[in-house]
Amino acid sequence: MGRLLLLFIAIPVIELFLLIEIGQRVGTLTTVGIIIATGLVGASLARQQGMSTLARLRADLAASRLPAEPIVDGVLILVAAAVLITPGLLTDVAGFLCLIPAFRQLVRRYLKQTFERAVREGTIGIPQAFDGAGTSSRRPPMKDVTPRRPGDSGRRGS
Repeated sequence: MGRLLLLFIAIPVIELFLLIEIGQRVGTLTTVGIIIATGLVGASLARQQGMSTLARLRADLAASRLPAEPIVDGVLILVAAAVLITPGLLTDVAGFLCLIPAFRQLVRRYLKQTFERAVREGTIGIPQAFDGAGTSSRRPPMKDVTPRRPGDSGRRGS
């Protein structure tokens, strides 16, 4: 909680400092122009990459593959879009980084390693829904709930 509070205090203070410094050096209108330009360019790039990621997600689903990479990329692109429309230069740098595929690959690798470590250490668990035979290990097998036709004996295969 302390880190989050620090983040919500420190980042706006740094952003304000940077905007004031840049405004004093290049002028207020130029600084506002930079903010607007980075927002427009960032939104356009985020839209383009978001559509590309959505196409990859659909392709993975159509091929019955788990779309883990496109999901992580989609979240990072969404974060990028959110911080790019927020006025500020530090957040713009973070947003543009999230739009670089190589950077997203580094983040995916880091998240995977962090997740695997947490599972190994037991700080998070993965519920087991099925045992090796394909039946639920937590609850009894489901009853046959197939609707019966009048005169049906209930036996299958005869």
